[in-house]
Amino acid sequence: MALSPLNQRRWRNFKRNRRAFWSLWIFLLLFGITLFAEFIANDKPIVVKYRGEIYMPIFNFYPETTFGGDFKTEAVYRDPEVRCLIETGGLDLCFDDPEAYIEDAQDGMIEGEAIEKGWALWPVIPYSYDTSVDRPGAAPLPPGEGNLLGTDDTKRDVLARVIYGFRLSVLFTLIVTVLASAIGIAAGAVQGYFGGWLDLVFQRVIEIWSATPQLYVIIIMFAVLGRSFWLLVFITVLFGWTALVGVVRAEFLRARNLEYVRAAKALGVSNTTIMFRHMLPNAMVATLTMLPFIVTGTIGLLASLDFLGFGLPSSAPSLGELTLQAKQNLQAPWLAFTAFTTFAVMLSLLVFIFEGVRDAFDPRKTFQ
Repeated sequence: MALSPLNQRRWRNFKRNRRAFWSLWIFLLLFGITLFAEFIANDKPIVVKYRGEIYMPIFNFYPETTFGGDFKTEAVYRDPEVRCLIETGGLDLCFDDPEAYIEDAQDGMIEGEAIEKGWALWPVIPYSYDTSVDRPGAAPLPPGEGNLLGTDDTKRDVLARVIYGFRLSVLFTLIVTVLASAIGIAAGAVQGYFGGWLDLVFQRVIEIWSATPQLYVIIIMFAVLGRSFWLLVFITVLFGWTALVGVVRAEFLRARNLEYVRAAKALGVSNTTIMFRHMLPNAMVATLTMLPFIVTGTIGLLASLDFLGFGLPSSAPSLGELTLQAKQNLQAPWLAFTAFTTFAVMLSLLVFIFEGVRDAFDPRKTFQ
């Protein structure tokens, strides 16, 4: 679908803002990579070929018995016995000396007899965000072979947790921002357009609601219902929608008596059409000015809650939890450096992008 002339001008203005334009591409590249985190960092192979059949462990559950093992629990694919079973086609000798038979299986012959070779395609990083690294030494371990950013205090790979944590933080922020903005814009538009007693009552409700301590509500809800991603999204939206109400309300109060609004009313145009088709575009500059603060505030809120222990479950790949580990393990500077760099890059890119979007919607802004 072709863009309207107005949106084409906005896109040209955005592209001329080189900082915002390149920040957008860098952010999309990083976020696009993390969307495929399971293919990049995982303790399960992407694809397994066993006895002529193809299996995809990252999507499906396969018991060890599928590959000739004894247990009906999920196969531990990095166990030497399981690797041997896959590569030798389920040879019983794997239970005696799996490492030796894995080496022999590379030639397709074991004890002079041909075998049906299998193989497994592994991710670049052989650890998921919750995988314990089998490496000697006391945790946290410094960066080294196999762990480019070291491990945390429970021997989990830091790079894998950063990849999963980046994706989780961005998805959480996008969901909360979209939902909270939609509610806040609708509420501010209704208040500003109709005014009167509706506006007065709504303002008193917002004042009372804004004074409610969000942290206490989160603690109580988590104590009753348990920690979960979607419950945290719900509570954050419940308290975050008021951020845009004041800005949108002010723009609608200013514009509701302008001539084009009066003319639309005289022509019988519905209130909904006037509000969201004619008035809202004129309020977008002020609205977009607030979005960088909402986005960065949401990321900071998630990190703060995880840092304090009131956020996502402890097993979740949280950047805030990584920051807490950096505080508790001052002898491991790679944790603090990784957490700081990740937040600095993420927040800087998002702020630059939304600054460019705000300026693109502003008719007074031009870029050479």
